[in-house]
Amino acid sequence: MAEVLLYHHAQGLTKGVEEFAAELRQAGHTVHVPDLYDGHTFDNLDDGVAYASQTGFGAIMERGVAAAQELSESLVYAGFSLGVMPAQRLAQTRAGAAGALFFYSCLPVSEFGSWPAGLPVQIHGMDADPYFAGEGDIDAARELVASNDKAELFVYPGPEHLFADSSLPAYDAAAASLLMDRVLAFLDRIG
Repeated sequence: MAEVLLYHHAQGLTKGVEEFAAELRQAGHTVHVPDLYDGHTFDNLDDGVAYASQTGFGAIMERGVAAAQELSESLVYAGFSLGVMPAQRLAQTRAGAAGALFFYSCLPVSEFGSWPAGLPVQIHGMDADPYFAGEGDIDAARELVASNDKAELFVYPGPEHLFADSSLPAYDAAAASLLMDRVLAFLDRIG
């Protein structure tokens, strides 16, 4: 089974993120979910982004990188939105990565150098999400898929950003279920 380091989104380590991790554990995977916000959670995305901005996006990323240091190198790095920053950085720069899962976000590969040869990745987002589709993440995801035969992009219909977090109003049960099926198949191939 796979070992996953899963980073939460800008609203913090919500109940929905914890439930997502629990579902992966129920399937037999080992999942680590560091709290990059020191226990803070936010009722809306704007407040969560404001907290990250006040704390410093660089500081949040460094907390994520530090969380990996005590773990094995053979990890699947996964992140929801803001959490994609440390997940993608580690997938691209830390030796031994087993795979990557990016939810609602994808940075240009050039942000951290180049994509490691043969490293599998899945990217998930909605086609009308103002952040994923509207701010260029989907374009970065398409570029990654075009340059890597082990990269998959799954685009779901809808405008929601954090659609797989069951504790938030943006939750889309059908899309989240399909996303989980695809993630579990991905992890089974790796594990």
